[in-house]
Order: sequence, then structure tokens, then C-alpha cells
Amino acid sequence: MIKFAVVGTNWITDAFIEGAIASGKMQLTAVYSRTMEKAEEFASKYQDVTCFDDIKVLASSDCIDAVYIASPNSLHAEQAALFIKEGKHVIGEKPLASNITQVEHLVELAKQHQVVLFEAMKAPYTPNFSALQKALPKIGKLRKVHLTYCQYSSRYQKYLNGENPNTFNPAFSNGSLMDIGIYPLSAAVALFGEPNSFTAQGTLLDSGVDAHGTLVLHYQDFDVTIAHSKVSDGVIPSEFQGEQGTITVKGISECLAVDLYRKDEPVLALSRDQVPNTMQYEAAVFAELVANKTIMHDGLNRSRIVSNIITHARGVIGVRFPADDM
Repeated sequence: MIKFAVVGTNWITDAFIEGAIASGKMQLTAVYSRTMEKAEEFASKYQDVTCFDDIKVLASSDCIDAVYIASPNSLHAEQAALFIKEGKHVIGEKPLASNITQVEHLVELAKQHQVVLFEAMKAPYTPNFSALQKALPKIGKLRKVHLTYCQYSSRYQKYLNGENPNTFNPAFSNGSLMDIGIYPLSAAVALFGEPNSFTAQGTLLDSGVDAHGTLVLHYQDFDVTIAHSKVSDGVIPSEFQGEQGTITVKGISECLAVDLYRKDEPVLALSRDQVPNTMQYEAAVFAELVANKTIMHDGLNRSRIVSNIITHARGVIGVRFPADDM
């Protein structure tokens, strides 16, 4: 049983704790917040949890083996490095860090201290993603892939009202590509590996982050077009088009449903049973990596490729973070 702490006390932290406990391999033992009052308020929902308002004290504590980091994007790298140096395993919310330089630094630290570094990207570990992978040969030679994840941010109205919410503030390493586009991009890299090249477009807000955009990954015989947005909602599924058929995926961020379309054949539902909280799958994989002491793993390599693409795509569309100058 892996004893873990959480850094960050928002809704996604609760979701991860639920999934981690449901995996049967992880036990929550500590909560960190900048104030003890908030840490204790959050921890009151759980039993036998120690609260911390000093992150350095938490990192050096013997009450944890690992940490789940769900703080603002701009803090991920610094906080992950702190825990790694104390010999703690790290599962960090996406994006793992603000840019590829930070990601590479974290990877080297993880190797040096022999701990597991893992990005909390749930889709590739779901049963439906596995069903998608196995079904791709059924559509013949792949020709076009359209991945879409567009979700109107609950904080966009605050931005329009003249406020400066974190999610649209470059100081916190945010924006559509970082927060939304990373999901379909990670799915594409998990399926097809690193592209030969890519092109990127984005529409910037006055704050300096991208509101929405398009990323096109170029492979040898096909392209992957990724549509992402934080200022509009998408309702259509993603598509994988081959010469002999098409596969659709509803909700690419966690693969809610997978269907196969072939000419002159009825639609075939490929979806498998999935638990409602798909973070359970990523927690189980993380725990297995820790148990097996697998420092270098496929997920980490995928995170490096994805971060490299996003870092350079931001350069193309003109999104720059303070973290890029550190």
C-alpha cells in the first residue's frame, strides 16, 4: 500500500483520492495547503490524515511514499523537484511542467534519485483506449484522424468581466493548448508515437494565452488534426478514418465510448465496462510502476514528446510564460 499526500485541494484532488483508494493500492496519509485551516477543512472528509502548511516539511516526512500534485501549472515543476529530491514518487497533474526544459530536468532528477515520475493522463490507461488500439487494424490503412476536445471554461465569464482568473493568466502557465489540447495530443502520441513534424495555430486573448487553436501532427501516411478550445463547447466525437472503415471516440479525454463503422456492416459498439472515475486506472498504473521500481516507462517518454510539441507550438502561436525565462 502506497502512502501518499496531495498538494492542491480542489475538485480534481478529491476525484484522484477517490480513484486512488478504489485502486486498492494507495492510502491517503497527508494533505498540504498553504494554510492549515484549509488543509484541515479538506482533510476532514478522510480518516487518519496528517495536515501540513509547510510543503518542505511534508516532502521530508516519513508519513508518505508518494505525492499527487494538483497545484497551478506553473508550480508543478518546482514542487515535483522538491519531492523527488526527498526520495518521494510523484504523480503530477497534466501538464507535468510548464515546458520541455523543466520536464527534462524532472526526468533526470527522477533517474538520479530512483523514484517514479508520472503524469496523470488518464485516457491511455482506460479499457476503452485499449479497445481503440486493438480495433485500429480493422479500418485498414489509416488516412485521417480528427481529435477534438473543446470545453467552455467555467471561468471564462470572469475573464470577460475584467477579472484575471488563473486559467487565463500566463503567469500560471495556462491556456487552451496546455489545459485542453494536451489531452488529444497525448492520446495521439500514445497511439502513433512522435510525429515527423507539426503545424500549429492559435487565437490569443489579450492576457497572452490561447483561447482556442488547432494542432496538426504529420505522420508518414496520415495527419492528426487536433481541435481544442476553452471558449466554446464541442459535441461531436473524435474520428479515426481508414480505407476500410472509421472508428469514433466520444470524449477523447477519457474515452467514454468507442464505435466501429465499416461499409455495408452494422455499427459495432466496442466500448468496454469502465468505472465512472477513470482516474482509478492511472492510479493503479502508477502504483504498479512504484511496486516494480520502474523509473523509465512509456508514459514518461510520452510526456516528454508531448511537452516538446507544446513548448514549440506555443512558440509558433506566440504564447510565452514567465516559467520559460527561468
